[in-house]
Amino acid sequence: MTRGRDGRLDRIETYYDCVPRAVAAVEEVGPFTLFLAEEGTGWQFYARPRLGGLDTFIEADVCRVLERQQQLGVPRAVEWVDEVTPTILPAVRGAGYEPHRYPLLVMPPEVAVEADPRARALRPAEPHLSLALGSVSAAFAGMDDVEPKDPGRRPELMERGDLVVVASFEGNRLCGAGSAAPRGDVAELMGIAVPPGHRGRGHGTAITRSLVAACREQGVDLVFLSAGSDAAADIYRRVGFVDVGTACVLELDD
Repeated sequence: MTRGRDGRLDRIETYYDCVPRAVAAVEEVGPFTLFLAEEGTGWQFYARPRLGGLDTFIEADVCRVLERQQQLGVPRAVEWVDEVTPTILPAVRGAGYEPHRYPLLVMPPEVAVEADPRARALRPAEPHLSLALGSVSAAFAGMDDVEPKDPGRRPELMERGDLVVVASFEGNRLCGAGSAAPRGDVAELMGIAVPPGHRGRGHGTAITRSLVAACREQGVDLVFLSAGSDAAADIYRRVGFVDVGTACVLELDD
């Protein structure tokens, strides 16, 4: 652990390096690790600073990895934690780009979190899975019309405990969903979203609480997420999450 840095960030950095490797090829490009999604995964990946690698990044490093992504025909995207590799931000800006910056939050293990009865974990073969994934896509697009989405390799990951998908319901009607990817004793919450017509009734909070509870049942003691905005971060803070850093994402339109 780097002196003076929150040890949870080092665990999160190791986690970020681990998760894509289950469904991706890896290529080292300068001081970056480029993750290349295997066909049929349903995901697209990114480049991240090499785990345990250089502390100093320059503009040429950023340009090199973006050029390699363009050559391969994959999205030009770089992700990192500012507090772990602070020299990437000035290198990205020096290359002429401005990344998105998101609050990175963790749930302290001493905070008790119980599952919300409105939200439950889905089974891998459950028909609701495709609808849950579609509801997340619709929510991020600001739409209420939900189209079922191909789950790709998610059922396989769910079977082995590497993915948890939780959906919230009113009666039999699915109102939103989210997921988590446990790896050992660390898990990230991802894609928590509720379509506009179901917002304002606590479904996002229900999904979040049930995801945390499901992860803890699997032995996870470090649950974290990056919030899409300060307003979203405030919701997670009310559940019990606390700020620990800043997640940076550079995504370029091709």
